[in-house]
Amino acid sequence: MLELRPNCERCDCDLPAASRQARICSYECTFCADCSATYFNHLCPNCGGELVARPIRPPHRLKLHPASTLRVVAKR
Repeated sequence: MLELRPNCERCDCDLPAASRQARICSYECTFCADCSATYFNHLCPNCGGELVARPIRPPHRLKLHPASTLRVVAKR
């Protein structure tokens, strides 16, 4: 189950569960679309994997499996 982290690890902007701006790698590192494109060329700076659009969890499923509230911000 994806964590659906609430923010970009680089700029700390909010990325709510329904955000179309969230990008993730296979390890669930999470970045906004801007940071993914501008700073990382769509490659995760942590693992080198591809950053892709994070899927949207339907609202009725968020009730059963809520998004994470833990904010992760990388120290660069």
